[in-house]
Amino acid sequence: MSLRNSSLVEKEYYHIYNRGNGKNKIFNSEKDYDRFIKLLYVFNSEKNFKFRDSIVDQKIDAWDFDRGEPLVEVCAWVLMPNHFHIILISHRSDLWTANYNPITEFMRKLSTAYAMYFNKKHSRTGSLFEGKFKSKNIGKENYFNYLFSYIHLNPIKLIQSDWQENGIKNKKEAISYLENFLYSSFQDFSGISRKEGRIINKNSLPESFKYDHVDELFEWINDNP
Repeated sequence: MSLRNSSLVEKEYYHIYNRGNGKNKIFNSEKDYDRFIKLLYVFNSEKNFKFRDSIVDQKIDAWDFDRGEPLVEVCAWVLMPNHFHIILISHRSDLWTANYNPITEFMRKLSTAYAMYFNKKHSRTGSLFEGKFKSKNIGKENYFNYLFSYIHLNPIKLIQSDWQENGIKNKKEAISYLENFLYSSFQDFSGISRKEGRIINKNSLPESFKYDHVDELFEWINDNP
């Protein structure tokens, strides 16, 4: 079952997350990360297609694929070995109905496509994820700042597992690690130009949101809402 703290509605920010079934890894290699990241971009689309048929077999660069109008606007994301986090919003009033919403459709397409790829590649069967995706509404401004910070600092767990409980021991080392971590939107907010930057839509960030320097991430995470 999905975990919802409220019903999904349009024009609201949501923290979307999920992890591997049994807390198992969902990324075993760079190719796994690369596939999920490309799916995060191309399946943010009204179109229905198969990644292999439309991109792999056609030898098309996923970043050049004409995905058409996006279903949601992604504001931030991170991939960890056994889970992922996404902040998103959908302004698609033309698509919302009593039985359909763009957020659920986007996550269904993304999760299904990646699970099919992963199971085939790693010769496994069964559910890859721990149930359906989870979502939490992001209401207050300070909570958005906190989540934005939390998501981008998440990879520090890979070099210091207790950083949230005991603080970051070496801030310089942590920043250097984040600047070289490829599997999040951190680089896209740090002035680095790359194709993966097409995933996010900075114009959909809250009007009050200002991100000027990496130090703000540490300030916001310490100012826990």
